[in-house]
Amino acid sequence: MSTDTSTTPALHELGAHALLQAYRERSLSPVEVTEAVIRQIECWEPALCATWLFRPEQALDQARASEARWLKGQPQGLLDGVPGTLKDNIATAGDPTPLGSAAVSLVPAAADAPPAARLKEAGAVIVSKTTMPDYGMLSSGLSTFHPLSRNPWDLSKGPGGSSAGAGAAAAAGYGPLHVGTDIGGSLRLPAGWCGIYSLKPSLGRIPIDPPFTGRAAGPMTRTVADSALMMATLSLPDARDTMSLPYQDIAWDQFDQGVDKLRGLRIGLLLDAGCGLPVEPEIRAAIERAAALFEQAGARVEPLAPFMTQAMLDGMDHYWRMRSHLDLSALPAAQADRVLPYIRQWADSAAGFDGPHVFNASQQFHLTRLAAVKACSAFDYVISPTSPMPAFAAELPSPTNDPLHGLEHIGFTVPFNMSEQPAASINCGYTQSGLPIGLQIAGARFDDLGVLQVSRAFELIRDAQRPWPQPPET
Repeated sequence: MSTDTSTTPALHELGAHALLQAYRERSLSPVEVTEAVIRQIECWEPALCATWLFRPEQALDQARASEARWLKGQPQGLLDGVPGTLKDNIATAGDPTPLGSAAVSLVPAAADAPPAARLKEAGAVIVSKTTMPDYGMLSSGLSTFHPLSRNPWDLSKGPGGSSAGAGAAAAAGYGPLHVGTDIGGSLRLPAGWCGIYSLKPSLGRIPIDPPFTGRAAGPMTRTVADSALMMATLSLPDARDTMSLPYQDIAWDQFDQGVDKLRGLRIGLLLDAGCGLPVEPEIRAAIERAAALFEQAGARVEPLAPFMTQAMLDGMDHYWRMRSHLDLSALPAAQADRVLPYIRQWADSAAGFDGPHVFNASQQFHLTRLAAVKACSAFDYVISPTSPMPAFAAELPSPTNDPLHGLEHIGFTVPFNMSEQPAASINCGYTQSGLPIGLQIAGARFDDLGVLQVSRAFELIRDAQRPWPQPPET
């Protein structure tokens, strides 16, 4: 099983659909592809630091087993032989789950978490796990456990977070399939800042363990097609998620309805989150350009007034501070001292909150949900910036670098976690300095396939994309 690489794209650049077709035709082997992905990772990693538990030999063992299945004409599942990665916080049996923090005890996990189990059952080659910040509580790659992750488009910038390594890995060509998680924007923010695609599904669409209000796992890929393919596997049922939706046999392979999908759609254009940092001019211009492309394709785009408030954002922030404060307070002092100081300061600021304050803060989750559903109900889909600014300095924990104002950049993303609506980020342009700009596409609750279809339509009409970044010369 070999190929003439002079007439085909680099193997690490190929999407999952192309790889699977090549495996069926026996023009490519999963071993060749995995070897190419390993070489790409080895070229990038000294600068990017996106991986954890990068184990080439284990990956090659998986690839050899996949090759044997394909040679027999008996692939194991939808993703057999396709390289992928899993975020640090998605447990894999026998491996510790550090959650990005030096404060976490490295105890081997007893079992694969649902997304890991589904990828393995489908035959995917797990090349590596990917990095995240302490406890996933930052939109950056800053961690006390992992080396500092960076953005392949500009190594002075961060990839975003908390699915930091996954976003960087997808943009850098570490294979086509990556899984991250999201509770306030942690799939979409790194997707937007790294120029890739990600879908935060409806709450419960992809089983996850442990479940939590607003928490979702999702695909992070270079193309809509690869995310749709992953959804067919990741959305399979798992009883461990007590918040999961009843399983639906959704026609994920119908993600491509062409540009006609947009004709007649009523689309809300949200340019002001109503809270947090203002949208920078370059970001606004790119979103307005995307809106114009939707209109040219036959959609009706209408302005949507902001529905979030600063009180909603602050309330969620204060509730999460108290949750983290209690968690950290339960640690032995020596362990707590290992937590990133920025997160310690953020969490400990809740020490003086009284019961009524925390209760009122907790109510902002529900108020956010009500506001989001009501505002979006007049539209088929809502588009907005994924974030109000492009990628920021890699060394910073947040755009403001202020733990008491650390969530000012999630005003566009967090409401859709709380409303349980599917929301994606897709690249829609670049800043003058060449950084990607993410467009968020949100749909009604349970309309995950529709969001994929609208995303694919936009993928077809958006302006020309720049080449993916290449590893620095050594």
